[in-house]
Amino acid sequence: MEISFIGGGAMAEAIIAGILRQGVAQPREICTGEPLQGRREYLAKQHGIAVTGDNLEAARHGELVVLAVKPQNLSDVAQQITGALREEQTAISIIAGARMETLVTGLAHRNVSRVMPNTPSRIGEGMSLWLASESVGESHKETARVILQTLGEEMEVSDEKYLDMGTALSAGGPAYVFLFLESLIDAGVYMGMPRDMAGKMALQTLLGSAKLAKESEEHPAQLRDMVTSPGGTTAEALKVLEEKGFRDAVINAVVAAYEKSKQLGENR
Repeated sequence: MEISFIGGGAMAEAIIAGILRQGVAQPREICTGEPLQGRREYLAKQHGIAVTGDNLEAARHGELVVLAVKPQNLSDVAQQITGALREEQTAISIIAGARMETLVTGLAHRNVSRVMPNTPSRIGEGMSLWLASESVGESHKETARVILQTLGEEMEVSDEKYLDMGTALSAGGPAYVFLFLESLIDAGVYMGMPRDMAGKMALQTLLGSAKLAKESEEHPAQLRDMVTSPGGTTAEALKVLEEKGFRDAVINAVVAAYEKSKQLGENR
């Protein structure tokens, strides 16, 4: 299958690498439009794909056309390729905040899918939420699903509101996790641990806990109880976290991100 990319940044490259790794397409079947010559040369050398500085040329190439530009560049890109997409082509947008209506209108094209990936997709451990317009054919939906599975887990939704929620929860989620990881490491250093020692312990603790939660059939609260002995050290730590409003802070932060996502979407 021929697949085009408009934009050759980090997320586009992650998708390209996944496609090639899983054999969804061959290098000769992929064409990427990228304005920076140095980046074009890198992508061509690293992945053996076709590259061009002309977005219109790239858009005409693929059955699937992946829009992977920054939100502020969407308007310019849409002007470049509006009306160029054939009826049988499907545009797949990974542009944060770009609403389905905006994409369909801006591209003058009805076959559009919108995807919200997150940064762990770059190592095949991502979470992608996606939505397809009613006119997208089943074969293109299935190909999109296979492509997203090369990035990690994927989930198709039936309502665009879930993409704003996903933006707040899973797209922003890695930043919240990194802040928590940083805090755990700082706590270890504060107690007197060497930073590399604290870093290794904190990172493996997060990795192991996440894997246990994913593979276990038990509720996170049950897993937490397994670690918490009555009157013990963990119970004391959890008491402080609750007193400091840890749970409320996390919930309020995610809700704030959700409201911001809705606001940004209304402006695009």
